[in-house]
Amino acid sequence: MDALAVVLKRERVVVGAGLALVTALAWWSVIGGARQMDGLVMQMAELDPTAWSARALLPLFLMWVIMMVAMMLPSAAPMILTFAAVARYRRQHQRAYVPVTVFAAGYVAVWGGFSVLAALVQWRLHRAALLSPMMASSSAWLGGVLLFSAGVFQFTPLKQRCLTHCRAPLEFITTRWREGRAGAFAMGIEHGLFCAGCCWALMALLFVLGVMNLLWIAALTILVGVEKMLPGQIWVSRLSGLLLTGWAAWVLARV
Repeated sequence: MDALAVVLKRERVVVGAGLALVTALAWWSVIGGARQMDGLVMQMAELDPTAWSARALLPLFLMWVIMMVAMMLPSAAPMILTFAAVARYRRQHQRAYVPVTVFAAGYVAVWGGFSVLAALVQWRLHRAALLSPMMASSSAWLGGVLLFSAGVFQFTPLKQRCLTHCRAPLEFITTRWREGRAGAFAMGIEHGLFCAGCCWALMALLFVLGVMNLLWIAALTILVGVEKMLPGQIWVSRLSGLLLTGWAAWVLARV
């Protein structure tokens, strides 16, 4: 384990720098996209607030993918760094290894699938006139239900089970190791599923205050990171759950 600890330290520098660069580029795209989307959406809204055609699905999908990378990659860094360290340790000992990019690709693929669903939901909500031109809920019922659902989910065993897997990188890697590129990709998908399992309801909250509301995106990113990486995550989940359900009650009481 001492040798593995040394490898972990070395690998964190190289892989960590790469993750930081990708995350920074994703955030740069999100910020630039938010500015461009504001003008585009307002122009479309002036013509017809429900006029999005099926051709809007591709840019919506790309927007969601980039946003998920920006929001979720930082909290996945401990797992990706651990995989990279174990792979390098195996390489140094003349054992079969797979580049960390394969594992990371599996993780991103899960959020790509989530982005497909999110784009479809957003497209349908927009055509039903349930979203404002700025991609925020225009329905108190929709916003209240999303807040209440996310708040309640914070207390569920499924949330805590998925969160536990996300918080134990070395245990996950060592107990679920699969050989070869296909195995590494499958490991990335499995971790991505656990990650999506604990965060999907929080991501749905983007529809409450605006899909491209930068402050709201940043707030949810911080909450996800705190839940996954800081001690006492169960209390963070419970406190945020109480706040979300209280917010939902306030929203619905005003209907």
